[in-house]
Amino acid sequence: MEFLNSFNTLLTDQLGPFGPLIVVGGLGVTMILLVVVMFLKQPEDPLKKLQRNVNESTKSKPQKERLRQGGRNEQLQKFASFLEPQDMEQLSAMQLKLRQAGYQSKDSVRFFHFAQFALGVIGLILGVIYVTVLNAGVEFDSQQMVMYIVGPGGVGYYLPKYWITRRVEERKEAITRGFPDALDMMLVCVEAGQSLDQSIVRVAKELRASYPALADEFDVVAYEMKAGKEKSAVLRDMGDRCGVQDVSSFVTVLIQSSTFGTSISDALRVFAGEMRDKRVMRAEEAANKLPTKMTLATMGLTVPPLLIILVGPSANGIANLGAMGNN
Repeated sequence: MEFLNSFNTLLTDQLGPFGPLIVVGGLGVTMILLVVVMFLKQPEDPLKKLQRNVNESTKSKPQKERLRQGGRNEQLQKFASFLEPQDMEQLSAMQLKLRQAGYQSKDSVRFFHFAQFALGVIGLILGVIYVTVLNAGVEFDSQQMVMYIVGPGGVGYYLPKYWITRRVEERKEAITRGFPDALDMMLVCVEAGQSLDQSIVRVAKELRASYPALADEFDVVAYEMKAGKEKSAVLRDMGDRCGVQDVSSFVTVLIQSSTFGTSISDALRVFAGEMRDKRVMRAEEAANKLPTKMTLATMGLTVPPLLIILVGPSANGIANLGAMGNN
């Protein structure tokens, strides 16, 4: 205990009142750098070495074949155990959430966790700089120190999660807005004699300018069908990626229509009519909510000026009478 007190006194004399904090922060950054270096200097797995040799040997092959064998980011592959959840359920849930946000890359989970780690460390460093450099002459208590140092790190760590959540909600809303129009286009294409696969390709092309998120989903469905994947599995994957109830119902209708051999055009006609009615109902609901939302703003902007106009002259007259009485 005496040694710690003397060491603390030495650091305070040499580096100022925040000497112990500076040393602790430096040790933390050093530990992080050591962990990164240890991950970088891990011995190469023989299987990965064999795969790398195979990939190098395929560089002379045609471009299409090389694209089929394209792997994941090798820089992030070294940190796979650090940047990916080890539980498969958590990994699958995170991949699904990122796909619902529009990030279809294989490395999206690794980029997400890397962004959390990097922004958290940057926030801690900025907090230390703010306390030790920008406000070196100010004395902070322990609660303020935690707030100014750990607070920015926590904000940086949770910022990617907040961004993904907002992206998911915005994408779901965009898909919900454009889905009735997509069904109408698909119905026109099917009734014109095109197959379901051809109609999906055409709808994706037509929706690209107005609803890019929904067009991307239809493009993925078209590519997977061309690759030979089972149609029902492709449609179910689309419903999971979108995360919208209307799309899931549409997928169920198509699968049931294909299973029982009913007409796809009749199913699309009925479902498209329901989606149009549902869109009108959503618009009416939003319109009915508007007066309630405007009430508080109207009261806040109208009542104070009205009170000033009505009560102001009377208050002024009372104040003048009081002043005359005192005189």
